[in-house]
Amino acid sequence: MGLLEGKVAIVTGSGGGIGREHALLFAREGARVVVNDLGSDRHGGGKGADMADKVVAEIKGMGGDAVANYDSVATREGADGLVWSALNKFGKLDIVVNNAGILRDKTILNMSEQDFDLVIDVHLRGTFLVTQAAARVFKVQGKGGRIVNTTSLSGLLGNFGQGNYAAAKGGIYSLTRTAALEFQRMAVTVNAIAPVALTRMTQDLAMFKGMTPEQIGPQYIAPVAAFLASDLAGDITGTIVGVQGPKIFLYRMAETSGVAREGGPWSAAEIKERWAEIAR
Repeated sequence: MGLLEGKVAIVTGSGGGIGREHALLFAREGARVVVNDLGSDRHGGGKGADMADKVVAEIKGMGGDAVANYDSVATREGADGLVWSALNKFGKLDIVVNNAGILRDKTILNMSEQDFDLVIDVHLRGTFLVTQAAARVFKVQGKGGRIVNTTSLSGLLGNFGQGNYAAAKGGIYSLTRTAALEFQRMAVTVNAIAPVALTRMTQDLAMFKGMTPEQIGPQYIAPVAAFLASDLAGDITGTIVGVQGPKIFLYRMAETSGVAREGGPWSAAEIKERWAEIAR
């Protein structure tokens, strides 16, 4: 019996790259999968059914069960339609993996409002809308659930030329932490993966120069998603898991020991004088 036997999973942006690996592994582990992909390029342009349909065909070809969905996660109608696809086809929902995303990299000085808004809409708004739609179903079903979000090194630490993407992914980090707190009473876990992987979205980034898919491909990310989506991780929530090739680790917010001043507020000069202690 597979790790996800009998489960129904939605994987957004699963027509290629990391999402495709998630969908294929989930199916191999026994899940019935809603393969969501708008069919656009990595910048969010265009639309088509081919990408999602091919992954569905792959899953069915290996004996699994899947259905394609082409809705945009960035709209309420799309998010609700995506969840309805799972309920209409499979009668329930157990797992959601929010993975859909686009890139429109520019420095902040050169970024248009459209480039900022589109990236925020797909990543952050899309994660919120799908999470909310799924959580409403989980509440009615009364059997818990698993939500696995996708944040990024850029969102946690920042990255030159990715102000829109970093802002979206930083928002997903915060949304994950908050949803984990709010959904605990429903036995719904909410975690996030911060993946570093060579895909069509990242193939021209300098950090991947000289690397191969065998070294740092999306196949390393999917097992972490499967783990977080399974009953093995039923006691894990609000966690941010970093994956870089074969290395798995956790991201945590750090707080320095700090310095307390007696006798009232600090002056700016005093802060400067004791900055090394404050930052230690």
